[in-house]
Amino acid sequence: MVLRRLFGRRAADATPGTPGVTGVLLVCMGNICRSPTAEVVLRTKLRAAGLQRAVAVASAGTSDLHRGEPPDARAVRHAAPRGYDLSALRARGLDDADFTRFQWMIAMDESVLRVVRKRLPPDSPVRTSLLLEHAPQCGRTDVPDPYYGAPAGFEEVLDLIEAACDGLVRELVRQTGALPTAAAPQRPT
Repeated sequence: MVLRRLFGRRAADATPGTPGVTGVLLVCMGNICRSPTAEVVLRTKLRAAGLQRAVAVASAGTSDLHRGEPPDARAVRHAAPRGYDLSALRARGLDDADFTRFQWMIAMDESVLRVVRKRLPPDSPVRTSLLLEHAPQCGRTDVPDPYYGAPAGFEEVLDLIEAACDGLVRELVRQTGALPTAAAPQRPT
């Protein structure tokens, strides 16, 4: 319960599509391993930076295969010791409204990025990228899909996502000009 209060979605978090809020949608194929993990990691890091009201985060899959399902139990199990609670999330597919509610769509791998870009409306201002573009030190472009692999794959995914989300938070601060809540100027009393 304490972890859910600390890391689950709170009322104080920004909502995608709200004026003045930058929306970030993290996308993988099924929305049960990589993108929900990235959603919770990024949301946690934004909160730590005081940006939870400036940036809204969600995740989706390019496939509707798992719609309504919780994240893969292995993803939940591996994230928990690091303080991330994925249990409240439910899988959903990418839908047309996402292209107006989010300013950034960040894919876990090149094949997912191709699907996102193919569905992108002409002249859309949505910024698309790979998550690992924000962690060049990792020397990779794709966050591997751990679904069919060994348990160590879930740890590797967490390592990559944490590194990329650190870089993404820095980029969001630069791009949005958002000041962390803690660093916001105080009004004289």
